[in-house]
Amino acid sequence: MKKLTIFSLLIMLPSMVLARVEILDRVAVIVDDGLIMESQINESILEIKMSMQAQNIPIPPSNELREEVIERLIIEELQLQLGDLYGIRISDGELNQTMVTIASNNNLPLEEFIKTIEEAGQSYELVREKIRKDMIIQRVQRGKVGNEISITEQEFKSFMKTDASVAQIRPELSVRQILVKTENQSLSVISRLDAGEDFGTIVREVSIAGNASSGGLMPWRKVADMPEIFNKALEKEIVGTITAPIPSGSGFHILKLEEKRGPFVKYEDQWNARHILLMPTAIRDLNATLKEIEDIRNRILAGEDFGELAKEFSEDEGSAQRGGDLDWFSKGTMVKEFEDMMLNSELNTVSEVFQTGYGYHFLEVLGKRNFDKTSELIEDRAYSALYSRKFDEELENTLRSIRAEAFVEIKDLD
Repeated sequence: MKKLTIFSLLIMLPSMVLARVEILDRVAVIVDDGLIMESQINESILEIKMSMQAQNIPIPPSNELREEVIERLIIEELQLQLGDLYGIRISDGELNQTMVTIASNNNLPLEEFIKTIEEAGQSYELVREKIRKDMIIQRVQRGKVGNEISITEQEFKSFMKTDASVAQIRPELSVRQILVKTENQSLSVISRLDAGEDFGTIVREVSIAGNASSGGLMPWRKVADMPEIFNKALEKEIVGTITAPIPSGSGFHILKLEEKRGPFVKYEDQWNARHILLMPTAIRDLNATLKEIEDIRNRILAGEDFGELAKEFSEDEGSAQRGGDLDWFSKGTMVKEFEDMMLNSELNTVSEVFQTGYGYHFLEVLGKRNFDKTSELIEDRAYSALYSRKFDEELENTLRSIRAEAFVEIKDLD
């Protein structure tokens, strides 16, 4: 009898274990070729509840929260399946670097970041896997949505003028004005300014504005907060700008932008240089290349035109047809050897020949300026904001379409 009881238990044990596994985890949703398990749903619900509790956000009814979580997991699974179809892979090396970046963004070395995760009761490997999935999904979204977005020039201009977020990041301006009664008086003022006379001096002599005694200085304001007639004249917001006469009911205004301030105000040293490059080849070794470029340099020193010789001989295809002109560029744009020579060269003086990884060069610095990058930075920020807005709209439509076309079966597990 005792043996029979043991035998019976041995027969029953596998079925008990299987029953336990079935209760712990079951297929909750079939999504095309993939599955969503009940444990995934429960874990996601728990994470959301904990997050909402930490932020003192009211938790919605359980049935509503469960429906939202299931829909989110369905969309996620469909995108992961597309990632697999497109052959998107995230290597361990790339994932490791991403984890280092995330840790750094939290002001932690990776080891401390891992420790923090585990002390919070989470598995670092599961967190890694979630980040890998998120990276795949991001690439799927960029691939499916990014190419569908286009922004016309007119659309961008309209966004720059009307969007409240752009208005918020624009700088405040310090502006002086001269106000005179007649157009002839305004043209006379422009002539004096063109001749180099001081703006403030002219203000005190001729301006009929109420702020003439303070040099015509107006209160700090953003361009959008100024009278509408001033908006267009100052929209480029370049310090030092003196406008053409602006007619109004009071007379003719001449404005000068003195200064600007704000988080996006930035000035950057820039250089304009031109160069000639010769690169060694299989039939022209280093010594022959050096001799040839020295000969070209000597011809320029003897009076021949730099630009014409650059067009004829320079092997930098990007600049040769412009006479070697590299246009304006910032520090850090060029390779170190080129930048060092540029920084140590006098204006309008042909440098010595020097070598970089590209070959042999000589250069001439044509100009240096402290360039106002504010408008450029604001336009970049505005473009990013507009692109993100359109991306979000297009992504929502794309995900809705993917969901509608998918086979989804939600199991009744009650």
